[in-house]
Amino acid sequence: MQEVSAGKDSMDGHWEMMGLPVTAPLGFFPEGFPADLIAKIEEFSGRKVIVNRPISGTKVIAEYGEEQLKTGALIVYTSGDSVLQIAAHTAVIPLAELYRICEFVRKITIDEYHIGRIIARPYVGKDGHSFKRTADRHDYTLIPSQDTVLDKLKQANFAVIGIGKTNDIFSGKGMTQMIHTTSNDDGMIQTINISQTDFTGLCFINLVDFDAMYGHRRDPQGYGEALQAFDRRLGELLPKLKEDDLLMITADHGNDPGFKGTDHTREYVPLLAYSPSFLQGSSLGIRKTYADLGATILENFELANDTIGTSFLDTLMEEKK
Repeated sequence: MQEVSAGKDSMDGHWEMMGLPVTAPLGFFPEGFPADLIAKIEEFSGRKVIVNRPISGTKVIAEYGEEQLKTGALIVYTSGDSVLQIAAHTAVIPLAELYRICEFVRKITIDEYHIGRIIARPYVGKDGHSFKRTADRHDYTLIPSQDTVLDKLKQANFAVIGIGKTNDIFSGKGMTQMIHTTSNDDGMIQTINISQTDFTGLCFINLVDFDAMYGHRRDPQGYGEALQAFDRRLGELLPKLKEDDLLMITADHGNDPGFKGTDHTREYVPLLAYSPSFLQGSSLGIRKTYADLGATILENFELANDTIGTSFLDTLMEEKK
């Protein structure tokens, strides 16, 4: 699938998949955030801000984590995407305080700075060699400007279950149930469990480790091993699917672990569709927008499609037994 949104961020990709491409560029700060914004963060939090430049999340805590641990400052940094990230050691800034600061920053960066996401990045450890980010990350995104496929499903009384950071990316809009996860493996276990419950609707899963742990860190070996681990869990999920279940696997953007730098990369994302009722496989071609995924979901549940996407459900139906 080809992305038509202006950026290559998780928010852009997820929103476009659900029929709402992000056409207006979000705020980017390749030289760091403006002094007036930093001053507002410092005044609200009562803490000094350090770093304030583009840098990878693992590198920034390795290089500045000890200073943050000693001084209680806030590590504020960005990337090649529209994000403002705040890292803090949980021993000096408890999660509740970090979340409260991020919520404040989210409120003041919607209109004036138009930043796509504010991300809380808690970490633990004794020194730069042992610092490790925890699973308590929280994304504060913009609220979708109009209804997405998720809202249309919810309004039609279908279940919309978000597993992983999916709920954060849509600010909870359109969800009927949210399940937090700690890892890819936990996400797959939760998905396998949900597949055995009696629900009619959409279960939308995000497996963040591919991006956060291996893509940004440019770790091809780790990425490959994560794919193998996912594949093993997929082998557990497939036999549990019912004849009328439809599984679709894709991505919200690229993050090539073999590319230069540490930011998201922009390329076609894979698209795989499977149902136990399929007799054979064929190509879905190159989709012109991620929104084709959402359009297919709408048609599957016999809901009107007013998105820019084109459903490929008819092609899938041709594969049925």
